[in-house]
Amino acid sequence: MRKSLLLLIAVVALAACGKHTNGQCEEETAPRLEFGLPVDSFRVDTGCVKQGETLGGIFNQLGATQWQVAQICQLPRNEFDYRQLRPGKTYYSFFRTDTCGMEQLCYWIYIKDIREAVVLHLQDSLHVERIVKPVDTLARSAEAVIETSLWNAMVGNDLPIELALELSEIYAWTIDFFGLQKGDSIRVYYDEQFVEKESVGIGRIYAANFYHAGKWQEAFYFNKSYYDGEGKSLKKAFLKAPLNYKRISSRFTYARKHPIFKTVRPHTGVDYAAPMGTPVVSIGDGVVIEKGYKGGGGNTVKIRHNSTYTTAYLHLSKYGQGVAVGQHVSQGQVIGYVGSTGNSTGPHLDFRVWKGGSPIDPLKMVSPPVEPVPSSMKAEFDSIVNVYRAKL
Repeated sequence: MRKSLLLLIAVVALAACGKHTNGQCEEETAPRLEFGLPVDSFRVDTGCVKQGETLGGIFNQLGATQWQVAQICQLPRNEFDYRQLRPGKTYYSFFRTDTCGMEQLCYWIYIKDIREAVVLHLQDSLHVERIVKPVDTLARSAEAVIETSLWNAMVGNDLPIELALELSEIYAWTIDFFGLQKGDSIRVYYDEQFVEKESVGIGRIYAANFYHAGKWQEAFYFNKSYYDGEGKSLKKAFLKAPLNYKRISSRFTYARKHPIFKTVRPHTGVDYAAPMGTPVVSIGDGVVIEKGYKGGGGNTVKIRHNSTYTTAYLHLSKYGQGVAVGQHVSQGQVIGYVGSTGNSTGPHLDFRVWKGGSPIDPLKMVSPPVEPVPSSMKAEFDSIVNVYRAKL
């Protein structure tokens, strides 16, 4: 009797330990979770949304019940808009076998992007769960030498391509990115964002130093804007160019042979060759003073920026939304699209600038800066600049 009791206690103790390896007790293995679900308890299929495919069609292929399909179609858009499925997006289907041996679709998971997934719970009562993975932020310093373009410099140095876009915005008033030369370079201190150790983009650019045209141009983030090392704003009253162009097809001159009329006449503007429909933006804040068809200039928008400067945008294919005479426009606002209206041999923008009523060369225009760092904040700014310079 005593032997039997001891044996029973030993068996119970061993069972409580779980698995055994070489006489040692192991902890029970935790279930493997994906999207909060124990995947080992299901059969999981992976699919991809095809062009023109609907959620109803996907569910029918997966063997969903009519009740499940009907419930999905009644979901509020703010929870899950089933009409917004995008071709190429991945989805997962979780199946479980019931007591009758039939497979049932229990969960359907749509991967919106690397960070976010939508989980449809399809069992007793349908509901939607959004899973958003945390984003980790890492401050980084980087440097790149330009061989062809800023974009290629980012790609060639395994840097986020978003850096090229953001740097183009920061330096839009001080650097002509279509005039970059081989050997120009950029140093930048910024936040890069990661989801599960995979880069998903960038956060704030804190500081940069761009070498172009034989000199360095610093940029430091402070008080929601960017300034040079002396506290002068990098944002000027005007952008360097009113569009993304392919090339300059004709420059400012008082003696150009007209491509159509073959006579020598002044061309007091710059022609930017660009594809039809390329957005054209106002280079600065101002008021529209002319809008309409202007003979050889075709569809034209003219903007008065202040008492000194006026600009005009010629040969447009159409006008920007809401652009009207007397309307205020903001810097960077689309006021039209590249066209070939009027006397034109092909799609381009004829861009003109007047200073004090007289035409000037847009490529030589000196843009006045906006307000610098306030004197009351200069000490704080200088302290931050010293830190950022060390990071660069």
